[in-house]
Amino acid sequence: MVTSDKTARQIFEEVRANPARARFGFGEKLAIVNVDPQKSYTRPDLYKTAYITDPRQMEHIDAISSAARAKGLPVIWTHVAYMDNAADAGVWGTRTDTPDSLQNIKYGSERTEFDDRLTIDPAVDAVYTKRMPSAFFETPLNSFLTWHKVDTVVVTGGSTSGCVRATAVDSLSYGYRTIVPEECVADKHESYHFANLTDLLIKYADVVPVSEVHDAIARYQG
Repeated sequence: MVTSDKTARQIFEEVRANPARARFGFGEKLAIVNVDPQKSYTRPDLYKTAYITDPRQMEHIDAISSAARAKGLPVIWTHVAYMDNAADAGVWGTRTDTPDSLQNIKYGSERTEFDDRLTIDPAVDAVYTKRMPSAFFETPLNSFLTWHKVDTVVVTGGSTSGCVRATAVDSLSYGYRTIVPEECVADKHESYHFANLTDLLIKYADVVPVSEVHDAIARYQG
């Protein structure tokens, strides 16, 4: 095992700057998968479970989602919610039981509401409730993407080390080119955030500036 005194951010920046790093690239048709941009995770003024990395994260997510929607590209939103008795939280809900614990994000609560800064069009956007980290797990996401002939999945949301990572790994596993726009993901601590961006970049996804996603959407001809 390599040891280092460098920070997780420094290691990420070195890996990203490597000109020999091969990319998966964008394919023929992309979809935007926004993972849990809900108040429980985006509003630290309301909940201590929330976090901010890039202060413009919601703005960036909304912008690429709106641009994709305008081009007729699929936009998907997921959020976490559980039954009142948390019977559907599984073993994941057994570690703690405090007002801020995972299983206490209840259906219909403010915690499960999407951030007010986001524009969601229920007439055309797919909205899924999930109970485990990956947006693919026990949701219709994969079949939805297959039906729409998507070959590239752009993953946004949080947390980088949790549900974003799980979704990105599943995305690659299902055969999608996977893109993570750096400004569109967030985590509790920069160490977790940049360590997981590094691992995603090395193994599972292209970690790119959000401007590259805008460029890919602009190129799409339908």
